[in-house]
Amino acid sequence: MGYNIVVAGATGDVGREMLNILAEREFPVDQIAALASRRSIGTEVGFGDKTLKCRDIDGFDFAGWDIALFATDAETARAHAPAAARAGCFVIDGSGVWSTDPDVPLIVPEVNAAAIENAAKKHIIAGPLGAVSQLVVALKPLHDRARIRRVVLSTYQSVSDAGTKAMDELWNQTKGLYVPGQEVEPKEFPRQIAFNVIPQIGDFMEDGTTREEWQIVAETKKILDPKIRLAVTCVRVPVFVGQAESLNVEFQDFLDEDEARDILREAPGLLVIDKHEDGGYITPIESVGEFATFVSRIRQDSTVENGLNLWCVSDNLRKGAALNMVQIAELLGNRVLGKG
Repeated sequence: MGYNIVVAGATGDVGREMLNILAEREFPVDQIAALASRRSIGTEVGFGDKTLKCRDIDGFDFAGWDIALFATDAETARAHAPAAARAGCFVIDGSGVWSTDPDVPLIVPEVNAAAIENAAKKHIIAGPLGAVSQLVVALKPLHDRARIRRVVLSTYQSVSDAGTKAMDELWNQTKGLYVPGQEVEPKEFPRQIAFNVIPQIGDFMEDGTTREEWQIVAETKKILDPKIRLAVTCVRVPVFVGQAESLNVEFQDFLDEDEARDILREAPGLLVIDKHEDGGYITPIESVGEFATFVSRIRQDSTVENGLNLWCVSDNLRKGAALNMVQIAELLGNRVLGKG
């Protein structure tokens, strides 16, 4: 017995990836509906060996549907997710609208699966930012062993994290730099992204942090431990898919790099690629299409008493977004709905 599934935002990069992953993982589906904005009605998207035609999200009746996976912007999520929840459909939302709501569980299944028990409060479950999904998967097993006090995090986030128009801007700017008179001015980003890095993701807040940086801190504390202190700098890089993070982690107890490496090798959702030689690490391009979060460059940090440095990489469209939401749906089926 399967589920009646809705994928909202089915024409976007994350929505299409969710449909692919639902099929790849053989999620039990009785019926599936692909929803999009009015301008995309009739657009065809793939689901395994089937082709779905997108339906209009405006006016869609969510009654009788079990799970709705929302890969939409915040405005669309605010407009339609509550209606779906009121109709009895469990919403798994990736927009960030409800990620800090105390009545909405924020879940990365490898880290805090038990939080799914609170899903019935609002019938809404939040998925975190892609940067947080890979971060907490890497930190959780180390925190369990040595208790994390502080994390200094720098993210290197790809343009696909900002959507299709952002990817087009990188492509067109890159081409334009080689063709005189065809230069492309920034529209999706505050500065040129081609052959550049931009130390801003999200609008600036009063204290000088950006919204993305603030949200990473808030979501990590909610998922992992509110006592952990975090300092975050988010950087947009000229990469299409795949994102990386540099972590400096300070622990309460001493943790040797060899033990940390062994712990991470045994942890769910992680792959350790860490050789002290040229190329003995993972870069974003190698993570594309993979489910795992990769950890490399594990080494002691001599500047603090109990510190480690790590390099963490994942496919932001897969583990960062689509896979995590499908994993939440699997968890929901197994622990709440009872059909999985």
